[in-house]
Amino acid sequence: MQIEDLRKLVDKIQRLQCKMQTIELKSANKGCPTRLYDTLSSFANQDEGGVIVFGIDEGKGFEVVGVYDAQDLQKKVTEQCNQMSPCVRALFTVCEIDDKVVVSAEIPGLDVAERPCFYRGTGRLKGAYIRVGDADEPMSEYEIYSYDASRKRIRDDIREATGARRSFFDEEKLAAFLQAVKKDRKNLAKHVSDEEILELMGVMVNGQPTLAGELCFSKYPQGAFPQLCITAVALPGNVMGEPGLQGERFIDNERITGTIDEMVDEAVDFVNRNSRHSTIIDDRGKRADRDEYPLKAVREAILNALVHRDYSIHSENVPVRLEIYRNRLELISSGGLYGKLTLDALGKVRPDTRNSALANILELLHVTENRYSGIPTIYHELEKAQLPQPVFAVRHGEFVVTFKSKIAQVYDMPASGVGAVHEEQVQYSSNQADSVEERLLAFCAVPRSRQEIIDFLGFSRYYSMSKIVQPMIDDGKIALTLPDKPKSSKQRYVRR
Repeated sequence: MQIEDLRKLVDKIQRLQCKMQTIELKSANKGCPTRLYDTLSSFANQDEGGVIVFGIDEGKGFEVVGVYDAQDLQKKVTEQCNQMSPCVRALFTVCEIDDKVVVSAEIPGLDVAERPCFYRGTGRLKGAYIRVGDADEPMSEYEIYSYDASRKRIRDDIREATGARRSFFDEEKLAAFLQAVKKDRKNLAKHVSDEEILELMGVMVNGQPTLAGELCFSKYPQGAFPQLCITAVALPGNVMGEPGLQGERFIDNERITGTIDEMVDEAVDFVNRNSRHSTIIDDRGKRADRDEYPLKAVREAILNALVHRDYSIHSENVPVRLEIYRNRLELISSGGLYGKLTLDALGKVRPDTRNSALANILELLHVTENRYSGIPTIYHELEKAQLPQPVFAVRHGEFVVTFKSKIAQVYDMPASGVGAVHEEQVQYSSNQADSVEERLLAFCAVPRSRQEIIDFLGFSRYYSMSKIVQPMIDDGKIALTLPDKPKSSKQRYVRR
């Protein structure tokens, strides 16, 4: 860091009045802080590293107070850096601001293979930290294990599946797999028996099913691993816990179980039935039906979450979570990025594979290509659908994929039910109608059922009835044919 860069950084800190993910502040005007280990560890354990700025007092409104002695400070900070494992090599910059000396210590992020960085005095389990916002939090045992698993190439997908039995395998599916192996791996088929093939391909180990074998061939894998499933919810708002107009917490809620290929199919169906679908008429009058989220991209994201999640004993009780909000879709799976892969490199370089046996089995079952095309396919499908790029993030040992809804931007209407027309004209009925409200009123010139209205609008049941129809009922624009029985299956809605 150049002296001018440090001055600009101090100015930014004072302007924003806060610490940050990569910025820590210490006053150090009366001496060197005696406990820098947690910050040294947390900065070293994140890709971007971090900067400790000495000479700014957060308790005095981020005032520049200066350090007690720049030379001695650098010496003592270096001593603390040398007590870390691996040793941290700080890069110091000294500058003068308002006649007071400010010192910065840049802490580089360690290579993934060298993490976690920890304080030797308390040991690996208690001395490793991770940065969360502007705080240094102790690293969990699972987070520490995840680094070891990558470095030591621990293969959790071929560990023995405790409680699983070969007798519960789907023999027809297993036979199809063996046939595929013999066809595609001809050299293997010439020299070994079927049982040996299952051992070599990671389906069995020591005569018992592996975790990969259980997830691919068991008639019900959740009998042995109840939480290795997908919990799927569709929510009425943009935040978990925000209720709908009727106080409902979920629009739909399902625990998806089965083998990996079965879970993928069911999860895609869940997204399809709980997302909105629109009909677009362009300026030339050409009609096109559009899904809120392209299902091919959704399938790839779900498949990636199931194939590349962490399957260690630390996370086998944590399901994959599929959450559909009004404005986005999120998919959360255990395990951060594997190996040396970074978020910026996703889809651009060939990554290490966390569960190589599982991926290989699914390739032979024609569930996945296993050619590292999943992320590029997601990018391509979202671009083709004119949707924002996906957002990938690692949060507290979990990998999160977010798809943002464009339809939500078009249809998030005020409570009156009258929505502004988006730059794309969405057609529900006649081309002369000027608003969603007028189109629906024209459609309800004769009594209509709930399902007819839902099909006409093209939204989910919840959105159609609570966000569009109910406000128009409240405004006296639509009447119920059975006002005393609002939930009757014979209920019809008609324009007043």
